[in-house]
Amino acid sequence: MVSSSVQDHQVIRLQIDRSGERLDRYLARVIPYLSRSRIQQLIRASLVTVNGRPTKPGMLTEMGMQVTLYLPPSPSATPLVAQPFPLDIVYEDEALLVISKPAGLVVHPGAGHLDGTLVNALLAYCPTLATGESDRPGIVHRLDRDTSGLLIIAKTEGALEHLRAQFKQRRVQKTYLALVHGRPPAPQGVIEAPVGRDPQHRQRMTVLPGGRIARTAYQQLALLGDYTLLRINPETGRTHQIRVHLAWLGIPVAGDRIYGRRREQVPMPRQFLHAWQLTFEHPSGVPLSLKAPLPADLRVVLDALARRYDIQDKEIMQLLGE
Repeated sequence: MVSSSVQDHQVIRLQIDRSGERLDRYLARVIPYLSRSRIQQLIRASLVTVNGRPTKPGMLTEMGMQVTLYLPPSPSATPLVAQPFPLDIVYEDEALLVISKPAGLVVHPGAGHLDGTLVNALLAYCPTLATGESDRPGIVHRLDRDTSGLLIIAKTEGALEHLRAQFKQRRVQKTYLALVHGRPPAPQGVIEAPVGRDPQHRQRMTVLPGGRIARTAYQQLALLGDYTLLRINPETGRTHQIRVHLAWLGIPVAGDRIYGRRREQVPMPRQFLHAWQLTFEHPSGVPLSLKAPLPADLRVVLDALARRYDIQDKEIMQLLGE
């Protein structure tokens, strides 16, 4: 077993010396300082490869397999602190709250972001949030740092379990708005391509044979010169899924500094991706459907494109139902 480091990740490389054992069980046995549950988390996050490809916890080992584990840096052990700053609350009751997260806000602490996160603000607003995981109290799902829009926060342990189960069972309907470069191949369609961690760039995801199943439905809303405004419904929830799928289709998200193009026709303050609507079942059994209007920075982009291509902005807003 060999250990090294790549881009702040500890890298462990080993060769399997026994056949017929579950991979997660084998790795927990030969790397005793990693629990089996931690190894399963790493595998599901595509941070474990077998012969260079992502795998599954239940894969059976074969003699000679080459296994690589990428261990991300551990977040600080410093206790979470409450840091009050304003929250845009769209809905709240005794079980949960739904906020509209601004772009630029990290959801929970991690390497490089030990405070100033949404979790820190939530602890100041509601100190009794459901714990679930100690460094992510109340967190049911996540959004990328530079993606704005709706996030559900659980206040109670019962709500946390109920809501996480809905996401796991893919019963939550998520709708995003995305401005992309170019035109999709059809006005509407479904992108189905497996997503995994890029073997060459561990901080990025990519469409990868052997990656995790990923499906993204899209519908064209408006043509804006060389750009297209899309309604996006991700049917699975892989890391960076929408951005990776749209880039793979040849229509990357405008302003995306990782998967997109560098040159823009109008100034882009950040990636044009917004979690617009959420429909889910409240822990009480009542269906909820909520919407977060397009934030001002993205409205400015649409206004600029509408003026450039002589498109009436109100027509776009009517399409968005705002």
